Amino acid sequence: MIFEADIRIPYRFIHDSAYIKTAVADFLELKESEITHIEVKKRSLDARKRDIKYNLKLAVYKDEKYVEQKHFFFPKPVDPEKKIVIIGCGPAGMFAALRALELGIKPVIFERGKDVRSRRRDLAKIHKEHIVNPDSNYCFGEGGAGTYSDGKLYTRSKKRGNTQKALEWFVHFGADKDILVNAHPHIGTNRLPGIIQAMRESIIAAGGEVHFESKLTDLRIENNRLKAIELNNQTWYECDQLILATGHSARDIFELLFERKIRIEAKPFALGVRIEHAQNLIDEIQYHGLHNDENLPPASYSLVTQVDGMGVYSFCMCPGGIVAPCATDAEEVVTNGWSPSKRNNPYSNSGMVVQIEPQHLMKDYQKNPFVCLDFQKEVEYACWVAGGRTQAVPAQRMIDFIQGKVSNDLPETSYQPGLKSVDLNTVLPPMIANRLKKAFTEWGKKMPGFLTNDAVLHAPESRTSSPVKIPRNDETLEHVETGGLYPCGEGAGYAGGIMSAAVDGMNCVEKIADKIAR
Repeated sequence: MIFEADIRIPYRFIHDSAYIKTAVADFLELKESEITHIEVKKRSLDARKRDIKYNLKLAVYKDEKYVEQKHFFFPKPVDPEKKIVIIGCGPAGMFAALRALELGIKPVIFERGKDVRSRRRDLAKIHKEHIVNPDSNYCFGEGGAGTYSDGKLYTRSKKRGNTQKALEWFVHFGADKDILVNAHPHIGTNRLPGIIQAMRESIIAAGGEVHFESKLTDLRIENNRLKAIELNNQTWYECDQLILATGHSARDIFELLFERKIRIEAKPFALGVRIEHAQNLIDEIQYHGLHNDENLPPASYSLVTQVDGMGVYSFCMCPGGIVAPCATDAEEVVTNGWSPSKRNNPYSNSGMVVQIEPQHLMKDYQKNPFVCLDFQKEVEYACWVAGGRTQAVPAQRMIDFIQGKVSNDLPETSYQPGLKSVDLNTVLPPMIANRLKKAFTEWGKKMPGFLTNDAVLHAPESRTSSPVKIPRNDETLEHVETGGLYPCGEGAGYAGGIMSAAVDGMNCVEKIADKIAR
């Protein structure tokens, strides 16, 4: 017999299996000898009070054998007559391919970047030589931006699709089983490349195709239906079912769609800075003075407020993390953050961004789908210039930014290309800088110690989401005017992270499968 148990335990006993077994026996009024196995179904930390607790949802086996499930991906033999072309090998594209194989449909992925191993050399050039390869960087290449975006798997969009299947697939391909139970699951950037490679190898072994350094350069549309795509400006490929999953930074794709008169729209996005604190400080703030406690994970935070009619919030907070250079072309600077699996870096970092609506930038924004994208470009270029026309970022201590003075020196940082001391008030648009200053002051009162001149701001954090939307039919998920074209994931404006992008890819495939079946 299997029972369910919801218990709360002091945080210091989270790794004490004997304590947990006794607590469960008391809760269910069982003898400990009757309990043959305890399986954790969900685990969350409650640190709102000094008496820090873990909440555990458990499946308790009484006099019954537990059999661990190890395999979650079950592809079918593919029908060569049924084929889906996928542009982009990020989370949306890869999970679309996996779902297609489960349904017996052959996926063919074309990715502009390189495989995950070759991609590392281009990342090293950004760090060491400040050279950005526009087709192979932190955003483009096998696994997409998701490979080097920390591996956070938490999403609020569970109503959109099968998030549990996505998590199980990650485990199947090498992620730790804890992601199935933790309230805020996380893999770690150091672990993701191996998982991504295992997915690709399975896609190919099951009958799919994956082609790297294959860039979408044109589309052939006839009678409002997709007929073919061009790759690398030279090869045409017949295609009538295309999942477009190119990510939030594929600006050339937006331009291509606009040139081919395929409808796109301006979309809200957010822009600001990436802030870095000492992780010990964040631990002490969030854990009421505790830090370096083996029973507590490196602490995170989530902050949100309204300032002068616009939302300001923390984004992609990375405990024990690293700030990374994420430009996708020359003459721009972009930052993002990630954490290794153990989250054991001495720094924490988080995006601190202001929500921007198209109407904030242009009254008749419907006439210009690039109004938000152009604004994003302008800020990234200004920061590139301010940083010395390299991948060094303009930076400033937190209180110095509020007071509007250039920092005499800057703290140690995880950002490898380096920092350039600049008054960010002269680089960021006033609508951004002024709201950030007010938000930092407010959050400093809510989290005593957060507002400190030992924290450093890196500018800009600008790729929070796509500033362009590719509109689609809510029911069929096809483009609103172009049959056979399925805008998908973050780049199309329908996802905001690894999990929501993965689920969106799966959803698009299921719609295509329904169409093929009919």
